[in-house]
Amino acid sequence: MADPLAISILRRKRDEIESVIAAYEAKIEEAKRDLSAVNTTLRLFELNGEPEQFPVYVEVRHLFKRGEIVKLCRAALSQEGPLDTRELALRVVRAKGLDEGDKVLRKSVSFRIVQALSMAAKRGTVGDIGKRKGVRVWLAI
Repeated sequence: MADPLAISILRRKRDEIESVIAAYEAKIEEAKRDLSAVNTTLRLFELNGEPEQFPVYVEVRHLFKRGEIVKLCRAALSQEGPLDTRELALRVVRAKGLDEGDKVLRKSVSFRIVQALSMAAKRGTVGDIGKRKGVRVWLAI
């Protein structure tokens, strides 16, 4: 038996409204991306062009002498026991007197720590005892 006319009209209207809502949601997502780009650009111009207000970018490899990262990490590991890479990065940044709140710096230091301690682990001067929450845990030997 065929649907009554009122039901088929209501179904068509429902489908039409659903497609309009989907189109509006797509426009909202696009508007959010545009707003994010404008806010980012605005933040750059609000700095008034003063160079000291712009973030300073430093190559991490120039911050440390040869073997200094391993030395700092071994000191922290011997004092505190097993630490993961993130904890070691914080200790190294703190030992060098750098900005502890700078997430980009800590992440760069973390990469350097993994490289340096992986080589030290191959030499047998530092132990790698696995991972904790996806982060490598180190141990002084």
